[in-house]
Amino acid sequence: MQIRLAESDEEILACFPVMSQLRPHLLREEFTHRVRDQQQRGYKLAMLIEDDEVSAVAGFRIGQSLAWDRFLYVDDLVTSAGVRSKGNGQQLFDWLLQYAREHDCSQLHLDSGVQRFDAHRFYLRNRMKISSHHFGLDLST
Repeated sequence: MQIRLAESDEEILACFPVMSQLRPHLLREEFTHRVRDQQQRGYKLAMLIEDDEVSAVAGFRIGQSLAWDRFLYVDDLVTSAGVRSKGNGQQLFDWLLQYAREHDCSQLHLDSGVQRFDAHRFYLRNRMKISSHHFGLDLST
């Protein structure tokens, strides 16, 4: 098993089958462009490779705020359905924690959809706290 940042277009596109399990609205032909666009603002895409296949991915960024000081925010964290509960998600989560520490972050944050009960159990098992409610407003309608 190996975890590294997806940097080439080929590596980014190799993450699409897993990412689309979490973000089914994404289109394969737009994926690389969208990731590259976000990378201009600090987004990073980590991939866990097992047996020459991407089996888990995490999209994240480092930020700073008055509330949290310097933090790593996880936008996307997903393990391929075929390998869930085999430790891949845990390895990627542990890698994110280490990355945050190495980049002087004092906190790690993420939001999770209210319907993602399995993910919530995973986060709680990893000592994460439900610390707030996230509110959103769709401005496209």
